[in-house]
Amino acid sequence: MSAAGAIRVVIADDQHLVRGGLRALLERAPDIEVAGEAADGESAVGMARRERPDVVLMDVRMPGVDGIEATRRIAADDRLRTVRVVVLTTFDDDEYLFEAIRAGAVGFLLKDTPPDDLRAAVRTVAAGDALLSPAVTGRVMSAAALAFTTVDPGRIAGLTEREREVLAQVATGLSNAEIGAALFISPATARTYVSRLLTKLGARDRAQLVVAGYESGLVRPGGLDRSGTAHPGG
Repeated sequence: MSAAGAIRVVIADDQHLVRGGLRALLERAPDIEVAGEAADGESAVGMARRERPDVVLMDVRMPGVDGIEATRRIAADDRLRTVRVVVLTTFDDDEYLFEAIRAGAVGFLLKDTPPDDLRAAVRTVAAGDALLSPAVTGRVMSAAALAFTTVDPGRIAGLTEREREVLAQVATGLSNAEIGAALFISPATARTYVSRLLTKLGARDRAQLVVAGYESGLVRPGGLDRSGTAHPGG
């Protein structure tokens, strides 16, 4: 029997052993429940519609409907607006990750993520934050070479100096609390700025704000040092 108020997760991966391993790791936490497993993208979309999970862990490379298209279908379904998709990735999947963000994924999770970090990542996403670590985000944007435009440059130009500072921090994958600490403002104030940025830039979620931060030059592709500090583009 699942715990009341548990975070409900669907795991989508075409490898049975991967799904089983992720299930075992997640269900060690009393606040996380695996609502189901899917071996391909079409099944993942159907399960998301039936189960209405909080989080879908979505592999990219699956037979038939792949993870990118499955993510796109979930994001486009108004009935699933509370379902948050996290892409499961390996280090050789860079070419797919930018498209995953464009499709509606809220972030990435490496398949070899340590168990405690895996469970923490699910909680982070369920709480409404994007899962965009500096290391992975930098790789994605470098690989994408800013080939696509998602935000009108004129909207970027209309931001205040403080809004641009917050956008640069969001682009490094920081949470509201971390942004607050970096800019010496409260987490609540950081949250307000993020909400304002979503509205001003016409962005769907924090993941699109990350893309906007790179496309605008506020953060350079590959311009993250080992500590995760963003270097403004010049």
